[in-house]
Amino acid sequence: MEVEFTARQVKISKALRAHAEEGMERIGLILGKSANASITFSAQRHMQIVELMVQGRAQKIAATGRATTLAAALKEAMDHAENQARRYRDRRMGSKRLPKDEKIMTAPPVARPKARPPQPPADDAEGKPSRATKPRASIAVHSFPARPTIVEPHILKNGEAIALKPLTIEEAVKEAEFRDRDLLIFRTSSGDTFVLHRRRDGQMELVEIP
Repeated sequence: MEVEFTARQVKISKALRAHAEEGMERIGLILGKSANASITFSAQRHMQIVELMVQGRAQKIAATGRATTLAAALKEAMDHAENQARRYRDRRMGSKRLPKDEKIMTAPPVARPKARPPQPPADDAEGKPSRATKPRASIAVHSFPARPTIVEPHILKNGEAIALKPLTIEEAVKEAEFRDRDLLIFRTSSGDTFVLHRRRDGQMELVEIP
């Protein structure tokens, strides 16, 4: 994977560069060899910031790490990016799987009695041959598939998907990537309410609540 480094008011050591390239190689194995990345190192007061952007064939990943050291901020950003890459890969694999055929329940095989050798007709007391008994016919048993079991969805309450302060759309996208969430509800400074969520194809979709 091609990696472009940018330093703003900080210095990138060889060990830090090697660590970043190693992490990008792991992400490249998930997204594909055609992916490329750009990493920006910067500092804001006493906080070290690493902004990471990975462009794959059909997926764009953005992650940010903030810590007191560049190494810790880089690790945080790469962990977020790797988690997003794995989720995107799992969604693609899940969409390619064909639905499983419904299992058909069949009845166990009916044990047939062993055929008895034909018995010669026995004579009755008067010497007349008795009537031969007719052989019993075997009956095949068929069973029908049972109705599929309906599983009720399990609903969990969670308030982490709501932004507490007003955000712009760009800030909301970065906040969703930083929180590593697929859904974020936020308000703008003008009082408009939006819902930002990630679709199955990895694209972010913005929905305005009237």
